[in-house]
Amino acid sequence: MCGIVGAIADRDVVPVLIEGLKRLEYRGYDSAGIAVVDSSAGDVRRVRRTGRVAEMEAAAQAEHFASRLGIGHTRWATHGGVTEGNAHPHVSHGELALVHNGIIENHEQQRERLRKLGYEFESQTDTEVIAHLVHHYRAQGDSLLHALQKAVKELHGAYAIAVIDKRDPDRMVAARMGCPLLVGLGEGENFVASDVSAIVSSTRRVIFLEEGDTAELTRDSVKVFDANGAPIDRDVHVSDVSLASLELGPYRHFMQKEIHEQPRAVADTIEAVIDNNGFSASLFGANAEAVMGDIEAVQILACGTSYYAGLVARYWIESIVGIPCAVDIASEYRYRQVVANPKQLVVTISQSGETLDTMEALKYAKSLGHERTLSICNVPESAIPRASKLVYYTRAGAEIGVASTKAFTTQLVALFTLTCTLAKLRGTLDPELEQGHLECLRQLPGSVQHALNLEPQIVAWAEKFAGKQHALFLGRGMHYPIALEGALKLKEISYIHAEAYPAGELKHGPLALVDSAMPVVVIAPNDSLLEKVKSNIQEVRARGGEMFVFADADSQFGESEAVHVIRTPRHVGVLSPIVHAIPVQLLAYHAALARGTDVDKPRNLAKSVTVE
Repeated sequence: MCGIVGAIADRDVVPVLIEGLKRLEYRGYDSAGIAVVDSSAGDVRRVRRTGRVAEMEAAAQAEHFASRLGIGHTRWATHGGVTEGNAHPHVSHGELALVHNGIIENHEQQRERLRKLGYEFESQTDTEVIAHLVHHYRAQGDSLLHALQKAVKELHGAYAIAVIDKRDPDRMVAARMGCPLLVGLGEGENFVASDVSAIVSSTRRVIFLEEGDTAELTRDSVKVFDANGAPIDRDVHVSDVSLASLELGPYRHFMQKEIHEQPRAVADTIEAVIDNNGFSASLFGANAEAVMGDIEAVQILACGTSYYAGLVARYWIESIVGIPCAVDIASEYRYRQVVANPKQLVVTISQSGETLDTMEALKYAKSLGHERTLSICNVPESAIPRASKLVYYTRAGAEIGVASTKAFTTQLVALFTLTCTLAKLRGTLDPELEQGHLECLRQLPGSVQHALNLEPQIVAWAEKFAGKQHALFLGRGMHYPIALEGALKLKEISYIHAEAYPAGELKHGPLALVDSAMPVVVIAPNDSLLEKVKSNIQEVRARGGEMFVFADADSQFGESEAVHVIRTPRHVGVLSPIVHAIPVQLLAYHAALARGTDVDKPRNLAKSVTVE
């Protein structure tokens, strides 16, 4: 949610800010703005617009914005509606401009205090409080850095902040707590950003700020300070994000591109396993065997699509490893009384590694004494992996579309790798079975490609969905979470209301919804539950429902006017949920195309959820 970019250089930084905000559009936003220090006029200039970055860019060009110091922001509304007055950057007394991601929980108390000090508020945001608070300390004679350091000590909540001041045109300062923020290092220029993609065209050398850090940037230097204000050296990393991964190429949308990148993403994620010719604790970290060797249970914490990946993993872990596995929505786990088990492995799953609810759930688990922690993540050096003892990176590459696709399937690959590793450590995976699972992984990229080849048939189905307002998804066993994922994808990008149920639950209520106007999507692989699913389908047919069945080639489904069937080339056994995820992604994408929605930037949603 929201995006920050800032730059200080010996060149005009306005094009850098605009390009950075465009690269951050995938995170989700409803307004955008930039503020610069105009050295010729000795003033802060600002332009903000609701809507897309392009509208704000046009306004900045019309007003001939140019500067060597500036900050920019894309806002996803929390406090206050979607208005230009609530858009960032916020300015205090025409002297100081500030951008902020996150939520300040004590903003009302600070607002009242600042009003008594004579500050007037122009917005309903919590962010304007920070701007006035920093300005207050500047008015007391503090430097820009010290004013920010004093201000953040009085804030409760999560924040990533960047500040500029016309009285100090050769400096920018920043602070981080609970929301991602990094510093980019250039030659004669430096940057701040919430995501490396915003500055990758200018530099790949970055410092990831840690909890409580503040930073001071000039054109020639960067200084970082810890939560106590003491100078500290943070490691410099060279990002492997490529510009090519941030470009559309021949595709219409990033979601389409990322769906079709899945064979490669899956292959990259399993590469270490294949190269190792087997499952090993070393795949998860140098001391992984000591952490995993005697665990008695697994606790998975995740949100959204990552939560559904965890639900699939529960079936794998309990059937293959033979230990209990609990899966919790991270935002719920952190607010309930949990019975701690020191021999439980706590697994957090997050595409970005910055999901606030998941991070807070991990902190809560650790506060209960859980020391055996593993992160499955797509972004190296992000907050959740850094807070975990073990990590497995999914190597999906940059995912720009808000609706997760390749991150989901690679998370499933990582979770299957974890399952087999735990089974091997516990002695429940004999060599013959291990080789069988390895062979399944080797064939998986090809199986995913076969599923992608079904796209022309799915396009025809999508046309039938375009005029619908509701849809029902059904699955059983480890394919029920794929039904959940299919319903989520359809609703979040096409805005068709969709629900998912275990097929056996139809007769316990949802069957009342079924009529000729509600399409029913069925995930029906050729597994041990196939005959049960066929019986459930008969219940739908008897009520006049129209069914769309994703089956395997040998599932022996008969087609009719009310039963449409698309068959994957073959059943792939225990990895079937990964392959069956592809058709439901394609169905959602093409239904959204048919309805004319904004596929990559669905309304009201954000890619990286860094607020509660």
